[in-house]
Amino acid sequence: MTRRVFRRSLNGVGVIEIPPFESTLTDARVAGLATQYPAGLIGLPLEPVRLRWQVLGASDGASQAAYQVAWRSETGLVDWQEAAPVGLADSIGVEAPGGPLRARERRQYRLRVALEDGWTRWSQPIWVEGGLGSAEWQASLISIPSQYEGATPLLRCQFDLPGEIASARLYASGLGFYEPWLNGERASQEYMNPGWTAYQARILVQTFDVGCWLRPGQNCLGLVLGDGWYRGRLGAQQKHGLWGDSLAGLAQLEVTLTSGAAVTVVTDQTWRGGFGWVTATCLYDGTTADQRLTGPEFAQPGYDDSSWQPVTVLPTDYNRFVPRNAPGVKLIDHRPMAMTPADGRVMLDAGQNLAGWVKLTVKGQTGDKVTIRHAEVLNPDGTLHLHALRGAKPFDHYTLGHDGRSVLEPVHTYHGFRYCDVVGQPELVEATAQVASCDLPARSTFECSHPGLNQFHANALWSLRSNFMSVPSDCPQRDERLGWTGDAAAFAATANTLVDAASFWQSWLTDLALEQRADGSVPSTVPNVFETGDLVMNGVVADPWGRSAWADAVTLVPAAVYESYGDKAILAQNLEPMRRWVEHLRARAGSDVVIPEEPFQWGDWLDPDAPGGRPWESKVTPQFVANAYYVRSARLLAAAETLVGEPGRAAAYAQLGNQVAAESWRRWREDAFTTQTGGALALEYGIAPQSERQAVADALAKDVQHQNGRIATGFIGARLILFALARNGHIGQAYQMLLRREPPSWLYQVDQGATTVWERWDAILPDGSIHTGAMDTVTDDVMVSFNHYAYGAMVDWLYRFTAGLEPLWDQPGYQGVVVQPRPTPGVTWAKAGIDTALGRLAIDWRLTDNDQLVIDLVVPFGAMAHLNLPLGADSEVVVGGQAGPAALSHGRHHITVTHPAIA
Repeated sequence: MTRRVFRRSLNGVGVIEIPPFESTLTDARVAGLATQYPAGLIGLPLEPVRLRWQVLGASDGASQAAYQVAWRSETGLVDWQEAAPVGLADSIGVEAPGGPLRARERRQYRLRVALEDGWTRWSQPIWVEGGLGSAEWQASLISIPSQYEGATPLLRCQFDLPGEIASARLYASGLGFYEPWLNGERASQEYMNPGWTAYQARILVQTFDVGCWLRPGQNCLGLVLGDGWYRGRLGAQQKHGLWGDSLAGLAQLEVTLTSGAAVTVVTDQTWRGGFGWVTATCLYDGTTADQRLTGPEFAQPGYDDSSWQPVTVLPTDYNRFVPRNAPGVKLIDHRPMAMTPADGRVMLDAGQNLAGWVKLTVKGQTGDKVTIRHAEVLNPDGTLHLHALRGAKPFDHYTLGHDGRSVLEPVHTYHGFRYCDVVGQPELVEATAQVASCDLPARSTFECSHPGLNQFHANALWSLRSNFMSVPSDCPQRDERLGWTGDAAAFAATANTLVDAASFWQSWLTDLALEQRADGSVPSTVPNVFETGDLVMNGVVADPWGRSAWADAVTLVPAAVYESYGDKAILAQNLEPMRRWVEHLRARAGSDVVIPEEPFQWGDWLDPDAPGGRPWESKVTPQFVANAYYVRSARLLAAAETLVGEPGRAAAYAQLGNQVAAESWRRWREDAFTTQTGGALALEYGIAPQSERQAVADALAKDVQHQNGRIATGFIGARLILFALARNGHIGQAYQMLLRREPPSWLYQVDQGATTVWERWDAILPDGSIHTGAMDTVTDDVMVSFNHYAYGAMVDWLYRFTAGLEPLWDQPGYQGVVVQPRPTPGVTWAKAGIDTALGRLAIDWRLTDNDQLVIDLVVPFGAMAHLNLPLGADSEVVVGGQAGPAALSHGRHHITVTHPAIA
């Protein structure tokens, strides 16, 4: 018999029937069953599993009446256990049965869904596997003495396996970078493990399936260590050893033989250590390697390590070592490089600015030397532009170890580059750019009739790939590469559209919370590398703690993740850090309502009208910026309290946001009318009262038109201004700014040949010369990067307004999407697709010669598309041959708009 359940829908609360199990099977099917973790990741955190899924092939008008999960565990349940059906439409972030994963537990899930016409078949099963808890470790941290930026320690242990291997897991981590080697081969396709986290509290443990590298009889496990972020030089302040002085490895190899016997190999006092082919390595300065010295053979059974030293066992706090929940850094692409001889060297060109390193194939003799240098751009005379790299010296040096062909690659470093030059005695045979990034699947595609916008879209994605290197860094090339919170806050929404970054942000936000001070302030970089006094701008100490728009990443990033992916867990995880931050702002306001004037704020960083050496001196008043973000954070916290917190707190924080907004408007109203960033903040963050919003929007549009589309904002305003114009009746001025070619503008970069997004609007000047990047700081810094994603935040606007797919906050994860393509004479067609948690959402629209806008729209099951089409006075909307409704459910829809409004 059927069960009746209540379900909230777009039309209110209604009654829906759950079909009985014995009912006819529906033709629909469940696909894409997944967890909150990246596909294929093993050794997961010991916490509850959350599921998401898609339904394909459902008939028109169908909806999910219920779902049912079945599960079994290798360490407990042999047969499938079927949980009771749950009568909900939810299919995102659903907690699975079984409770928290246990250490080493392998658990299998499958799922089926009830529609009105019956149940689907069971989905294909998925596996999850738990990592190690602190109590399961038998291994210890082991180390040998080594120098900063010196030779990399090699650690090894030989062991016997008395039988065929059934399965094997290597649990590994370290202080500093580590690479696992088994029987002379690198036993991982990941780089820069264990990743960069708040090492004082959290170090990630990777789990590898290594059965394919093992064999019966003698085997050898080795570790190659490096400074990495843990001990290596960081920032222009040239700091070493921020988290410790000693490099160390931690490894636990657990092997099950086909006989059922178990063998465990751990890092302990029996290991030995020495040095080999890598004689120096540094994140900023590259690798020096001598192939005449010990190489991969150190990890072969039988290698003579009698001259090596015994290791030292370090105190090991196992509570710091936690299973990872995000993907590692991998090679995501390989690009052949063009080779051109020039003045005794060979110039290389990857055709694309990127992050990674170069794999060289050379032909020479033992003892021959090779040096490769890296740069993002060339000077006007065709030489590498190295000035912008500051203290970084991205040079890899090699000495050949044998006659004939040699393959050369660096270790424990990466470079930001497009161009290289190579000098040395050997013949250069081949050069390949190895592209490295966090292994985040692409989530979307975009293309339109405007080639410049297509190129800028590609540039933004390349900047994301170059800078999502364990943390969301600012740039990949100079002596910085830090997790600046302001850059992350500006770009998070765009990143979420471009790639599947949910687990990446979840991991980084964990470290943000760990770095947050007891008073609620948040540092400007996560993990934090600065102390008060490290940064001095024009004689003023730039306190890195609690700076507005940077520290507000604690509210902005979780909100962006929730809106894009739809799982409330990200808000629950960050609710307390969000509360602490807003209360910190309230304390800074003291007896006043608003935050008072303070010695330093980053402000609208890199305002094009600011003095070149003082990019913090923007046109908009820093206090207005600070308090606009105070309002934004208070209101986002109120929304989070409504969803996962306490209703009473939600009302109180909403009221706080309104009070700060009213007082900010009273004091800094003029900024909204006289600066582009002020107007964008007033509109997008709800500072302007309703009665004055149109006046602000009109003033902003008038300024844009008066300046012929010139953008006059820095990092903060650039993320908001197109939205402020488009949402307030000025789509024409938004396109005027978007399509401008003269500097400063987004497309000026494209016309100058950029393949990534620049840090400065005018990084290359119209005459072809390169901006000096001079800064008025205590260290006389140079600051001009050609691979910064912050201004790439504009790309999200392309998806939301040019293509016309915008997610709704109250129906997150694209469960509700506004379809609002906005054509203009410069953009006459566009198409985009986004792989949402519910399935592929796609649009393909074009203007026809007979004054029609034709749209092909694909809406996934579980989503509702709300039409906000560009209608003129005489427009008619036809959907599938009939007068169009205001909203469309799942399926393919053909929409025609006659006489559309053209921006």
